[in-house]
Amino acid sequence: MSGRSVVVRGRGSTSDAVVDALADRDDVSVTRVDAGESGRGADVGDADLVFAAGEAALLGLASSPTDRPVVPVETGAGRYDLSAADVTAVVDAVEAGAFETVRHPILGVSVAGERAGTAVTDVTLMTSAPARISEYGIESPDGWAERVRSDGVVVASPLGSAGYARAVGGPLLAPGTGLVTAPVSPYAMHADTWVVRPPVTLAVERDEAEVTLRLDDAVVESVPSNAPVEVRIARDLSLVRPQTVGDR
Repeated sequence: MSGRSVVVRGRGSTSDAVVDALADRDDVSVTRVDAGESGRGADVGDADLVFAAGEAALLGLASSPTDRPVVPVETGAGRYDLSAADVTAVVDAVEAGAFETVRHPILGVSVAGERAGTAVTDVTLMTSAPARISEYGIESPDGWAERVRSDGVVVASPLGSAGYARAVGGPLLAPGTGLVTAPVSPYAMHADTWVVRPPVTLAVERDEAEVTLRLDDAVVESVPSNAPVEVRIARDLSLVRPQTVGDR
């Protein structure tokens, strides 16, 4: 290998472990970028790989995108997550051309036509007060519509389907299959979940308490009744498929 360049994005012990694992290699140039930095400069753009070290570093790619292959390291990203001990095998796989990437969407969100932000894993509307149920409307572009009484509703990307959406009863999604939409603590004995084609439009049709919008793990704003919340595909992340790295 000659002149391979990698970026380690993140802070804390996981980021330290990735940098330490690559420190003894004289065939790799390592640049470290804090998870809070924009990462739009040439250091990231020209890299062969971006290691997202820790959950914050992965979720930060919603607002700081890159077109380079991304390797989640100890992020909680389920099927794509690697340990810090695997990072040298990833670099070797790049040199050998023995790895694959999978495109996963970043979700763009607007409220009443105004941009609200982006998310890597999921978008959630949630009633702020405990045990207070609201009524939510859910629509997809093919004319399908549903109403659900619940504490909230979550829309997750295939990557995010392994997280909160699964915890509330949603299915695991393969890349390219759509978005999963699931009610949170529904007021029904048998609640449905749905796999829908984006964009998905949500609305608070009746609220018994304040409803807030969450993008990944961040509370963004309050959502008034009947304001459409549109969840669409904004762009993609290219994630390294771990099964093609080394002997995995």
